[in-house]
Amino acid sequence: MIVAEADTGIIGVVQVIPAGADNQPHRADVSKMLVCTTARRRGVGALLMHAAHDAARAMGRSILVLDTQEHSDAERLYMRMGWTRAGVIPDYALDAAGERLITTVFYWKRLD
Repeated sequence: MIVAEADTGIIGVVQVIPAGADNQPHRADVSKMLVCTTARRRGVGALLMHAAHDAARAMGRSILVLDTQEHSDAERLYMRMGWTRAGVIPDYALDAAGERLITTVFYWKRLD
């Protein structure tokens, strides 16, 4: 888990989880990147993702995968950072309020 902090406290987190399957020792998942609404559009998400890339490299991983809500701010960030859209699944998860089903988009990124 990587944490972004400001004077006010924690403003963002990202978690990188190594793939558990024996045939995927080269892969990790970016699991939950969250940035406080008050800290968005200030580069915090990009800094967290760069740190996630570095953490994955330090684990010996060469490819990352993640999923996010379609048309979200996060999706725009991942596209700007060179992630490749792999596919879409409608009604994959509930929204943050647990009130409606949302479409999820899967992305991958090869690490240099």
